[in-house]
Amino acid sequence: MIEKISWHGWKNVYRFWNRAVQLLVLADVGPRVIKYGFEGDDNVLCEVDSDSGFSGGNDFRLYGGHRLWVSPEVERTYFPDNCAVQTERDGSRVRFTAPVENVVPGTNLQKELEVELEDRGSRVHLRHRITNHDNRPTELAPWCPTMMRAGGRAILPLPPRIAMDKAHYLPVGPMTLWSFTDLADPRWHFGTEYIQLEQQAEPAVRFEEQMTGIFNPSGWGAYFSSGLLFVKRASVIAGATYPDFGCNFEVFTNRMFLELETLGPSVRLEPGEQTTHTETWQLYSKVPPGQDEQWIRSAILPLVNAS
Repeated sequence: MIEKISWHGWKNVYRFWNRAVQLLVLADVGPRVIKYGFEGDDNVLCEVDSDSGFSGGNDFRLYGGHRLWVSPEVERTYFPDNCAVQTERDGSRVRFTAPVENVVPGTNLQKELEVELEDRGSRVHLRHRITNHDNRPTELAPWCPTMMRAGGRAILPLPPRIAMDKAHYLPVGPMTLWSFTDLADPRWHFGTEYIQLEQQAEPAVRFEEQMTGIFNPSGWGAYFSSGLLFVKRASVIAGATYPDFGCNFEVFTNRMFLELETLGPSVRLEPGEQTTHTETWQLYSKVPPGQDEQWIRSAILPLVNAS
């Protein structure tokens, strides 16, 4: 079901809900998914309270929640999404279309987010679309960061580990480092089958921010926080060129939140062309806590594989 409500100072917020979960999408700015959670339960996404209710202006605001960005991360990535979006409902789906980014220093890109919550359960379908309205081609990749609430941990699966033999001489995928990536930072947990990254409010570390990216052929990533497990999936296109040295999943954290991010392939868009990137979300409750790889195999993986 879908209804329009007010939320934290915004007047035009679309509430998607069923008997299990609710999802809130902003139409006064964005498009942004600002809340996702079980009915009557807390938000698994991060909300930036200092930005709540604001709209308009030329300053970039975090707001929180889930957004559509453009990779690589350069000045145009931070074009503010502070304007109201157009909405179009088609049954259980709503399309949120931002204005063309033509205000100086405009990108002439237009971003859309189509959202659908299934009638039962927690599954959400998100279709992201970027259209080039410029008079010249541009190269980009869709980039979809989801800001998760504080205090949890991200989980990314690694490609299968296989002993070296004549069939396994070649590398199986990248792990990309940023200038502030510190592999000795205690928030990282590098295992045989998984990478984990913790969000901490006051880490005693060299750099507040941490980030890495991988090529993730499994096409899923997860965030665990106080018994809740958020799982997001993205389509993986074999043979495509992905940004950031070949990454389709990335994780980032600071003192406020952790981002679980997916990326689509890098594309060259001619004038009028568009690219699309899809995600699917699910949410699970009463998941037992843990932190080692046996915990992931016993408590997390069965939920991922069953969905």
